[in-house]
This record gives sequence, structure tokens and C-alpha cells, in this order.
Amino acid sequence: MKHDRRRVTLCGMLLVSVPAIVTAQPAPRSLRVAILTESTEVARRASVKLFVDRLAQLGYVQGTNLSIEARHAGGVPSRLPALAAELVAWKPDVIVAVTTPAAIAAKNATSSIPIVFVGPADPVGSGLVANLGRPEGNVTGLSPMQAEIGGKWIEILRDLVPHLTRAAYLTDTGNSGEMLVFDQLKARASTLGVGVQVFDGIQPGALERSLATIAAERYDGMVVALTLALLPHRDRIVGFAAQRHLPAVYARREYPDAGGLLSYGADTAALFRRAADYVHRIAQGTKPADLPVERPTVVQLVVNQRAARAQGIKVPQSILVSADDVIE
Repeated sequence: MKHDRRRVTLCGMLLVSVPAIVTAQPAPRSLRVAILTESTEVARRASVKLFVDRLAQLGYVQGTNLSIEARHAGGVPSRLPALAAELVAWKPDVIVAVTTPAAIAAKNATSSIPIVFVGPADPVGSGLVANLGRPEGNVTGLSPMQAEIGGKWIEILRDLVPHLTRAAYLTDTGNSGEMLVFDQLKARASTLGVGVQVFDGIQPGALERSLATIAAERYDGMVVALTLALLPHRDRIVGFAAQRHLPAVYARREYPDAGGLLSYGADTAALFRRAADYVHRIAQGTKPADLPVERPTVVQLVVNQRAARAQGIKVPQSILVSADDVIE
């Protein structure tokens, strides 16, 4: 697989300056980190490894001066409050909460233990922080800011489909953060004269019902959300779009890597590595309120030209010249 590298400056993105992470200071004798996520352990394994590996670079080694206790809701958000309470009872130094529902559950469980979130789409809109620059309270973290870039997905889709009038948004409708993203996407689509319908892909049987409806009602295009809960169904979703020759814009790079048309979104792996830096700062005495919520400074546009040719979709030159990566 050949990749053409094209680095560009993408317009409209927010650049956030975060104090430099100092790694020369010695790590404390011990650090207790709790991890709370609504997904399964298997789904988060790779992301957690990135987080743990970065902690090791900062001097925290499991079995030596680092203890980690994790709770996974297995895709059942209603379990999160009880799991959060278990982690609080363990008395960790920091709780790392992945996704909006997990972060809300952690915040509701404690007002004293520092919380570092990873992945909430709209931290202010979700009520996790008072503002991005100075979060206040015991919560801060990193956000891909999907609510801010969601409008770009529909713009890209319209560039692919000039006659676009109806688009489907496939997501986790049970995730409040994802629904905030949908609200922003829908608002932007309305200004472009495009109607957007949300579809769930998470609940039992929901994905097949949603895809069947999208096909039967002949939607002009599809946007697939960032949520990790959809990723185990990546091949099914990509295969569906290819079979239907349906232009699709994905929020994660893993989709074009698997044969999807194109993606536009933040580097989610970088968020987990940066979460370790935040935990390190807090372990050294920095208060969460003094750590601004970090947003991506780089958003990647990845185009799979091989998939485009196979589906008979012509990717406009304006997209190709702006792409960070083109898969030939």
C-alpha cells in the first residue's frame, strides 16, 4: 500500500497552546491511576497501551511505581455510575475517563479526585467543564472537538456529491456527546440545504436496521462518527458503502485504511499519549483547573483513491490537494 504524503494547513481549526510538559523531574514513588470507559476491554486495549507506554517514558512503570485499575462498561452506559463508584472507593490519584458518558459518571462520583477525560466531543456543552481555557473544578482533559469539526464532514460530503440533499449520520445515539455532534452537524447541513438523519449503530440489531433503511430510502451520502463503539463493525460499514457505491465520510482514519473512501478527524492515538502527560502534571501537583482542555492542532484528511476508483466516485481535486495522506 503506497501513501502519498501531503502536509497542509487546514483552515478553521482551533489551535490551543498548552504549557510544555517537563519530563526531567523524577516520578513520584507511586501513582494510582483508575481508568473508566463505556466500551469493552478489548476495544480499548490499543489505546490504553499507548497511554501506559507514555507513562513509562515519564518514569511510571507498572509493578514498580504505577498501579492501574480499570473498569469497562462493555457498551452498557447504565453500568458507568456503579463502576465509577468502585473506582472512587479504590482511592486513585487520578481517574482517566474515556468518552462523554464515562467522564460524566466520574464527575458525578467525585468532586475531589482529579479526572482527566479523553474523547468527549463537546466538554463545555456536556457540562464537564465551565470553559476550555480554565476548566475549574477537578476535571480537565483532551477532546477531539467533533462538535466543532462536524460541519466540515458535511461540507466534504457535499463536495463529493454536489447534488447532496439527504445524508445519513451513523453514530451511537445513546452517547450524549455524540448527539451534541449531531446537533452541530445538522445545523451546518441546514445552511447548505441538506437534511441529515441520525442512525444508531450500537444497540443489538441497530446497525443492520440502520444500513437497511439507508439503502432502502436511497440516501445521497453517509457520515460515520468517531465513536469507538462503531469500530468493531468497520468492515461491515465500509463494505456496505462500497457495495452501494455510497459516498461516505468517516471521522476515523481506520476506515479508509480498511477500504473506506475518506476520513477527516483528529489523531485519536495522540490524545491518549497526551492524557499521560496530563496525569504526570497532576501527579506533580498541578491542579486540573490549571490545565486547559487541549484540542487538536492537526486534523488529518485521508483519501483512499483506490476505493474511490473501485466505487466509481470521482474525488474533487480540491480535496486531493488538501489531503494529508492519499492511499493509492
